[in-house]
Amino acid sequence: MMKNKKLGLLAGMLLLANFVAAQSVSVIPQPLKVVQKDGVFKLPSAISIMADADNSDNASYLKEVLAPYSKVAIKKAVKRGQGITLTTNVNLAESLGEEGYQLEINKHGIGIIGASAAGVFYGIQTLRQMLPLDASAKKTYELPLVSIEDQPRFSWRAFMLDEARYFKGEEQVKKLLDQMALLKMNVFHWHLTDDQGWRIEIKKYPKLTEIGASRSNTQIGGWDSKERSGKAHSGFYTQEQIKDIISYAQQRHITIVPEIEMPGHASAAIAAYPWLGTIGELTEVPVVFGKLPDSFNVADARVYAFLEDVLDEVMALFPENIVHIGGDEVRFEAWKNSETVQDFMVAKGLKTPADLQVYFTNRISNYLDANKHRMMGWNEILGGNVHEWQKAEDVEVSEQLAKSAIIHFWKGSPELINEAVQGGYDIVNSYHIYTYLDYSYEYIPLEKAYEFNPIPDGLDAKYHHKVLGSGCQMWSEWIPEVSNMDNMVFPRLAAYAEVGWTALEKKDYQLFRVNLDELIAKWKKEGIQVVSSFEKKVSK
Repeated sequence: MMKNKKLGLLAGMLLLANFVAAQSVSVIPQPLKVVQKDGVFKLPSAISIMADADNSDNASYLKEVLAPYSKVAIKKAVKRGQGITLTTNVNLAESLGEEGYQLEINKHGIGIIGASAAGVFYGIQTLRQMLPLDASAKKTYELPLVSIEDQPRFSWRAFMLDEARYFKGEEQVKKLLDQMALLKMNVFHWHLTDDQGWRIEIKKYPKLTEIGASRSNTQIGGWDSKERSGKAHSGFYTQEQIKDIISYAQQRHITIVPEIEMPGHASAAIAAYPWLGTIGELTEVPVVFGKLPDSFNVADARVYAFLEDVLDEVMALFPENIVHIGGDEVRFEAWKNSETVQDFMVAKGLKTPADLQVYFTNRISNYLDANKHRMMGWNEILGGNVHEWQKAEDVEVSEQLAKSAIIHFWKGSPELINEAVQGGYDIVNSYHIYTYLDYSYEYIPLEKAYEFNPIPDGLDAKYHHKVLGSGCQMWSEWIPEVSNMDNMVFPRLAAYAEVGWTALEKKDYQLFRVNLDELIAKWKKEGIQVVSSFEKKVSK
């Protein structure tokens, strides 16, 4: 009995020692391996950054990070064991993947080695979080001696901002990109078009922004509310502004995936060019939220030509090769009541509205594939029964979606993920009950967000690689102000970052909470609004 007590005490002491070591670096997401050593490295008042050719941009970025703490010079020659060294070693990818890194702080300096420039950048983010919060508190800054070896669990670690409902602007987007970078998130999913606004300049169709980017009023007070704000709302990004934001994201190793909604959630485009619609009654951008009745008339050849023109400009603008087409919440009544659409379905041998949507989606997917791009869409693009308001006979599907499509799961039974990966599709898991940032803290408190596992229970291990990762979504119907947005995003963004990066066996909510306090202090110092009630329990 005494022996068991001693073993238990020893195990507890070792656990505490590991906890304290991890605490001392206070990093979110929690790294894969942290080895604490005795002593400190004193950051001198002047220090050199030595970077190889792959890391010149990283060196410039780190110089800005360190500016409040030390006078920094950048040198091209790399001499190990002194100053700060940034180097790439492609062989590291074998053990730590493309985004992995090693960070070593000893008494003589700091070394960061990555499998790629992205890996080095993530090592810099770890160092960035280890720096003291107050750069003016003292003249000499001390960092613990530590060896860190780290890599992400998933390759897709996304945050989505919906600006179609409320336009936020360049400054706020760049602020969010900075915080994503700090947390090693690598995909900014940019929801740019919807029923209530079209936010991207398309030069061939100027009315999309002349008309589609403005609405005369806005619903407030909830989904069925008759109350209105009494204020007009407008805003869009020029292509030059988008290029600037893309460049800003690239410097932070963040991919931007634009979402151009089709065939539903298209009212702003239809208001600009009414011939795009099926019903033909829309004359202005809607001021209410929800699932609106009209969709693109997918039986009209002009609609496909329009969408291909739009996608041409989108593909030319965004350098990455993924375009999100939405595809969610299509109300089929407009198609069912259209003689033109019904005749089209008969001619094409399409039995249900869901078949028609898959047919349409495949035409778009084939066009993107032919232009060396890949289509992504919400899981309705597969067909099947996802919503309680849909009629079972409408969602029966015999058409098969193109295998190149990435399925963005958000709604329905998680069993749909099993069916999709077994069918050969790649998945990004954004199951709404865990990842929707517009949901209250009563419904998704911080701990529930942290507990999300993108790999669903029971998924055969041979399919795990088909789950690319996860995303968290800031839908903006009810967040008119930046302060509203910040309160919903922070601090849950940190939890989702750890969901995407940290190995499952390394996740520890209590340790995360300890580390989070320092991050919250940093956010508040930067003027980011952090909600105070983020740990409320789920209401029953």
